[in-house]
Amino acid sequence: MDAAPRPQRPAVTELRLSAFKSHRNAVFPLGPMTLFRGASGSGKSSALHAYAALARLAGGDSLEEALASVPGGARACVPHTARPDAQGRRGFRIGCTVDGPAGPVRLDVAVQAEPELRVVGERLTGAGRTLLSTALRDPGLPRVEAAWHTAGSVPVTRAPLPDDRLGTALLPLRVAGKTAGQRMVLDAAEQLVVALRSVFPCDPRPELMRAPVAARDGRLRGACDNVAAVLGRTRDECGTRHALLVAAARAGCRGPVEGLAAQGLEGGLVRAVLAGSAGAVTPLERLGDGELRYLALCLVLLTGPGVLAVDPAAEVLPARQVLTVLADGLDRCLDARQARELLGLAARMCERGHIRLVGTVRGEVGEAAEEAKGASMVDLEG
Repeated sequence: MDAAPRPQRPAVTELRLSAFKSHRNAVFPLGPMTLFRGASGSGKSSALHAYAALARLAGGDSLEEALASVPGGARACVPHTARPDAQGRRGFRIGCTVDGPAGPVRLDVAVQAEPELRVVGERLTGAGRTLLSTALRDPGLPRVEAAWHTAGSVPVTRAPLPDDRLGTALLPLRVAGKTAGQRMVLDAAEQLVVALRSVFPCDPRPELMRAPVAARDGRLRGACDNVAAVLGRTRDECGTRHALLVAAARAGCRGPVEGLAAQGLEGGLVRAVLAGSAGAVTPLERLGDGELRYLALCLVLLTGPGVLAVDPAAEVLPARQVLTVLADGLDRCLDARQARELLGLAARMCERGHIRLVGTVRGEVGEAAEEAKGASMVDLEG
């Protein structure tokens, strides 16, 4: 029997939280649509925080920058039960697996959070080999000792790397690609970076979505506060997707919905309006929190990197990348009907292969989530 063909679009297929917040030795398979479900405090949001941190590190951020969005920062990532060693050091360990043309590639990172923030160990593996490993040799120096696979006249190349960056993301600047071993390392590193960088953390904030915005502010941010400008843009640029958004609004909002548009105001500002029957117009600021979150999430799922404020790998064709949406509280403020419609839309969009979704939901919508075609549920105990 022939081996299954390798996926051409790199994607994160596993998240590992070896020691992160409340998680110990946790391994979570990730499919095209993965939903974490559990009680408050069970670690649903923590999984997304770890994924987002890995994504920012792959994009070239420093450790401090990558962990800035985690509530409590780096120290909050350390497991509560972790005890400091003789030097007062505590930390955490996270990692992932990315599948793609180079086969499964694993990344594992050990981070020291106290007394100072630094990477103390990193391992990149693929094709049954250790492609990159780093270790902290001298705590007094701001660097780690790195070794990567060469398979030339010298089997391993050693060099120092900064201790506040992901070594894998720096490899294209350090590896020449002259030998088969070096090309293997570069292919694995590129696959991992491409999959991790194409991420859009999303948590719409209705209180920010009600204000008028600049008409030219057309790349949707994670808080979806500039949704009015983006609605105007999508209506002009892609009639098909805008029609799908209107259909989604009709299914999830109260009252008749005939259209969505951006209405011009003085000073180059716009506000979003919902068109009803007989020419009636309802500004979006009059909608409830659930309707606003529902519309914003539908918009995210129906657009792409050109509209969303993401920074994908510019050196790789868009057709070779998959956008991953990280949606913490995917069903927050939504009623049962809205949650069902949103999950159905997410399942259809993820099935097409150009978008993936990793989100968290309450237990009450678990049945609707399980009915969504292709959805994978991760149940976490409280």
